[in-house]
Amino acid sequence: MPTWNPGQYLRFGDERTRPCRDLAARIDVAPVRTVIDLGCGPGNSTSILQGLWPDADITGLDNSNEMIQVARAAMPGSRWIVGDIAEWAAGNDGQFDVVFSNAAMQWVDDHAAVYPRLLGRVASGGALAVQVPGNYDGPAHRLMREIASSAGWRDSFNPGGVREWYVHDLEFYYDVMARRASRLDLWETVYMHVMASPEAIVEWYTGTGLRPFLEALGNDEDRERFCAEYLEGLRGVYPVRPDGRVLFPFHRLFLIAYKG
Repeated sequence: MPTWNPGQYLRFGDERTRPCRDLAARIDVAPVRTVIDLGCGPGNSTSILQGLWPDADITGLDNSNEMIQVARAAMPGSRWIVGDIAEWAAGNDGQFDVVFSNAAMQWVDDHAAVYPRLLGRVASGGALAVQVPGNYDGPAHRLMREIASSAGWRDSFNPGGVREWYVHDLEFYYDVMARRASRLDLWETVYMHVMASPEAIVEWYTGTGLRPFLEALGNDEDRERFCAEYLEGLRGVYPVRPDGRVLFPFHRLFLIAYKG
């Protein structure tokens, strides 16, 4: 059964970390004494926060033991928790100057309830900062669903489909947070990643968006066939450029909610 694989995830560490850097750089909070990184993964985002606020007490939280083990080995001086973001949001064991989450909230249900709870875990004068992918309806993700629902594959998945990630548009997050935050900063960016080949895009999604589909399949042979069919579909979506590489647009949404 596939699990969160730190090595697979970090194969594209630079590309995955760029939005994290952009989000962290825009946080307007001082002083920053305590930070928690929700969905910290293998610690690549946490290391950016540590570099930005070297004197702060930083905690990383992730629901994957494998990810936390890698993060703890890389940054033994930080505090690491294996836990669920929604459960942590509903807790009352302290507040943080910065509650940060890079590319994790898309796996959490009920954003209308959880986002205000996350702001409740922010100390006065602090901020909740979140980045999530915004390409759920983009061609790469539509292709996953189209293959899974095709005649050759639909019987391999539950009738209700797989449990994918999801996000709302920025207007939704504005309406949820506007009356609760003292100030909101929202924006979106399309990153134009330069990939070595269509195969590299499959590798990208094997570490993230393809995981629910691959986990639902019963054996490695089916997973390999699914990925091969996905690759053939990608070739028609992301053509190889004259230099042999592929342009891979990736849409991301950003929110910073400040607490007065």
